[in-house]
Amino acid sequence: MAKKADTTEPAEKPKGGMLKLVLGAVLLLGAGAGGAYGAFAAGLIGGHEESGPDEPELVRKGEADPFAPPSKGKDGEGEVVYGDGGSEYRTAYYSFEDTFTSNLADSPALIQVDLAVSTRRDGRVLAWVKNHELAIRSAILVELAATPEADVYDVEGKEALSGRLTKAINEVLEENEGFGGIDAVHFKGFLVQ
Repeated sequence: MAKKADTTEPAEKPKGGMLKLVLGAVLLLGAGAGGAYGAFAAGLIGGHEESGPDEPELVRKGEADPFAPPSKGKDGEGEVVYGDGGSEYRTAYYSFEDTFTSNLADSPALIQVDLAVSTRRDGRVLAWVKNHELAIRSAILVELAATPEADVYDVEGKEALSGRLTKAINEVLEENEGFGGIDAVHFKGFLVQ
């Protein structure tokens, strides 16, 4: 009898099976790590604190202002005593040291004003006014130069000018600090020639 030839050859082992398994695991781990990093960087996960915008807060009468500038008063001076009426919030003021002088729109007349601003927000607002005083002065002078002469002689015109100056100052503060906070502009002196 003839021996039957062994036609069954041993099956070849798939090559690279283990290599494919290791590469697949590495790719999955890399994708997971990349996704976790992306979520952490986007703030979706992680130990970040949830906080709103850091805007100046209203300060109630009698409460301490956490951002108040150091006191320049002498020892022994009494504290400010607030009345019971009016707003529940205290008002803080900043006076510009220099006078503002400008021509009036379409007129040979000059206007000269001494100004102060007020806020009911914390001390950061007045610190920002002082810090950006040059840009604020420029915005005020632009508004004064755009004012018609007829508008500066009556109360309504002066109130409108005060409102425009308040808006101009708040625009400078918003551009530089992200928040305005000035409630009003006050005239300490007002002269038209």
